[in-house]
Amino acid sequence: MTTHRLRFLPLDREVEVPTGTLLSEAAQQAGIDILMPCGGQGRCGRCAVIVEGGEVRRRSTQRLSPEDVAAGYALACQTVVEGDVVITIPPQERIERRLKEGKRAARVELPFPYDLHDQPLRKFTVTLEPPSLQDQTDDWSRLRRELARRYDLREVQISLPALRKLGRVLREGEWTVTAVVELDAWDRPEGPPRILDILPGEHLESLWAAAIDIGTTSNVVWLVDLLSGRVMAQAADYNGQIARGEDVISRIIYASKGDGLQELQELVIGTLNRLLEKVARERKISTDEIYKVVVAGNSTMIHLFAGIPPGPIRLMPFITTVNQLPVFPAREIGLKVNPEATVDCLPGIASYVGADITAGVVSSEMCGLDGLALFLDIGTNGEMVLGDCTWLIACACSAGPAFEGAGVVHGMRATVGAIEEVWINAETYEATYRVIGGEKPRGICGSGLISLMAEMFITGVLDKSGNIHLDLPTERVREGKHGPEYVVAWADDTATGEDIVITAVDIDNLMRAKAAIYAGFSVLARSVGLTLADVSRVLIGGAFGQYINVEKAIQIGMLPDLDYDRFHFLGNTSVRGAYMALVSREMRRRVDEVGQMMTYLELSADNTFFDEFNAAMFLPHTDMTQFPSVAVLLEGR
Repeated sequence: MTTHRLRFLPLDREVEVPTGTLLSEAAQQAGIDILMPCGGQGRCGRCAVIVEGGEVRRRSTQRLSPEDVAAGYALACQTVVEGDVVITIPPQERIERRLKEGKRAARVELPFPYDLHDQPLRKFTVTLEPPSLQDQTDDWSRLRRELARRYDLREVQISLPALRKLGRVLREGEWTVTAVVELDAWDRPEGPPRILDILPGEHLESLWAAAIDIGTTSNVVWLVDLLSGRVMAQAADYNGQIARGEDVISRIIYASKGDGLQELQELVIGTLNRLLEKVARERKISTDEIYKVVVAGNSTMIHLFAGIPPGPIRLMPFITTVNQLPVFPAREIGLKVNPEATVDCLPGIASYVGADITAGVVSSEMCGLDGLALFLDIGTNGEMVLGDCTWLIACACSAGPAFEGAGVVHGMRATVGAIEEVWINAETYEATYRVIGGEKPRGICGSGLISLMAEMFITGVLDKSGNIHLDLPTERVREGKHGPEYVVAWADDTATGEDIVITAVDIDNLMRAKAAIYAGFSVLARSVGLTLADVSRVLIGGAFGQYINVEKAIQIGMLPDLDYDRFHFLGNTSVRGAYMALVSREMRRRVDEVGQMMTYLELSADNTFFDEFNAAMFLPHTDMTQFPSVAVLLEGR
């Protein structure tokens, strides 16, 4: 087998690989992480590197112009080695997070009185009679006898790791110990008590657990003291899997290649472990003191978290391996909490309606409202639930990553330097904007794209079909290398030194995303003989939902044209639902009941979705009677 030497600059690392090895694979072998947000499919262009010299073969040059290729650029995920090569890796995108999670526990309030006894973890302190020549009862029998006598705990079981340390801990504590015990959990109400850990002395000051949301884009951890039910620390960060795919389909494809599944599991576990360490440091505790974890996330994220191949999720007829995982100990996946801690993944419904939605429905208190409610979680996928909790029907549509900044020339995540809101003067067509962090702009994030698209339509820069009018009396509209475009920020005013624009191709991607979302809940309503006007409340969950300007989202036809007071933005309903299930058996049962009650509508099998999608591929819609407020605005213009 012929091998070749690759040298990576500016890190000056070398590696030998066989002919035909992808540059991305060679970089990984050299310990270099190259971002591949499309999962290595060659669609996003974000893994571009520069071939300084040597022999390579480009399988695809999608997202690269002829000038880029002439300058030596190549897609690392689509370019194979055919000789000795020198590669320069441009600076990778920095991932920064503008946290919306409140840092104070007081911001998280339970909608029910907290009862310590409504969750299964407890601490019990006992003092044992030391053994003697007259009483040679073994340590374990002695402990069980005292737990039964003092607390009426019968048939107690113990984990092997706890048993291994029992003798040492008893003697360190001078025969006073605290047992961390799991009692009748929601899934095994008749099960025997189980000891997870043994601590020397008395330790009744706290009892730690964690609620986790594994989002496609970001991961969130809440550290909870079960003695009070309060959230004592919070942390969030981007999901490390983003480097291998920005959407679930990209990650499913990546997981099917070689060691991709193991790598994706390690990436998400690594992200969560860093967050767990962060919240533990904040409270000055060890992560070993966290004895229970409840996890919510979409079906793909739960599969990858548990190391279960997610391939069937994207293949007809779109079936998960499992919608309700069995409870398992943390040691089985390397989660950095107590090794015997119980990990409880909340139930999902189908391939594209997961535990984040069942958790969201419960935490949104949708079932405590009068009238018809529509619950939305808008992100790379748009999941939605309609009903009044005597019945619930759910569906999911692939909105794509456009509103996450992917598939848009100057799109980016909601980080420092992102344009988050735009205004356009209707007479001069000049743009003003607001940037996250107050710095010079580097790109446009999802909320900025919604705002920009609405402003372009309302001021006449875009027509109803999403075409850019090139005959306007302004230099901001022009023919660019990707077709017609509008200049949002001139090069002199940007951090990158180049114009920030939105192109006709970008607008088409955004039109498809907003059309899919609107078509989804239109089909849901029609499937049960209702209209969107019948909805009394629209409950919007998810991190992205917090940034959406309702007025602008209605103007482009992304949200239904309802009174603004019907819209309620709830933030991260997924982690809140996990938290509620963590502290209450009743809430955990309710999540399960919601899942069993929910009917799933597979849009790909519904003939009306395609018609609704096409009707929504206009601004705001082909049927203007569905958007009376926008019609009035356009008449005024």
